[in-house]
Amino acid sequence: MIGAGGIGGYYGARLTERGHRVVLTARGRHLEALQASGLQVDYEGRLINCPALALDHATLIQTCHPDEFDLVVITLKSTATEPVMEELGDWLSRGAVPVLSLQNGVDNEPLIADRLGENRVLGGLAVRIGGHITEPGKVFAEGVAQIVMGAWPKAPDEEDARLPLLRRLESAFNDAGIPTSVTGDIRYELWRKLVINNGVNPLSALTGLDTRSLTHHPEFGKVVYGMMAETVAASKADGVDLTRQDLDEMFDLIRSFNAIKTSMLVDKEKGRPLELDSIAGAVLKRCAALGIEAPYTFLVNALLRQ
Repeated sequence: MIGAGGIGGYYGARLTERGHRVVLTARGRHLEALQASGLQVDYEGRLINCPALALDHATLIQTCHPDEFDLVVITLKSTATEPVMEELGDWLSRGAVPVLSLQNGVDNEPLIADRLGENRVLGGLAVRIGGHITEPGKVFAEGVAQIVMGAWPKAPDEEDARLPLLRRLESAFNDAGIPTSVTGDIRYELWRKLVINNGVNPLSALTGLDTRSLTHHPEFGKVVYGMMAETVAASKADGVDLTRQDLDEMFDLIRSFNAIKTSMLVDKEKGRPLELDSIAGAVLKRCAALGIEAPYTFLVNALLRQ
């Protein structure tokens, strides 16, 4: 599990709790705490203690062969995808282990595939989960915490080696209490999640409001819907045909969420870089390619950068 933050830490803990051997990667004081006392996850009031092995990337490269693992999962911020592929790309190239991205945005899988080849890439998304590190060695997570995964960029033929693995992962994750499904069109699912992410993440960072406050606000709710509509339009640039039905389903879904503090709001509060390029930036880039305007996303993105 490359990145034992709120998302990676939660999923790693659930898998470890079920008896799977999991290696977590981290750095700094968080890594020191993981190595000294293990990981503790507060999931909606239940504490999960995870004694998984924790390493930094240099030690991972020195002590492990990639094919010792059934799967490498990247749960880092999308801003770290390119740097981590520079850091771990040669190591991963020594083997054939598949790599699953559980990250925000629609540009992570292409970056991984450019380095390793599409036949080793699984796309994925974490749905209805919020999570973050509360202090070194401790993570808070909430929500249904579903996973949708699939072979990148689309359903392979029946002889593709990823299909049996996807079925094994689906069974193992569900058995560990992680609601998981496999899709034949992961790019479509990633864009549906980007509809939600672009709708609430940048605006929450700008206003300081959680998802429920935003979507039920008489003015901001309309902005959320507008930014989601712009994302639906942008999907056409990637050959993904999202519809008004997708837009309304995603808007109704985020309105029904618990009051989740978005990852971008948490990053802003902690003074960390924002995933603007992979969320609002991805939408703006594709709208520009299509020659269409995205005024809501343009303004919120500009205000956050300012």
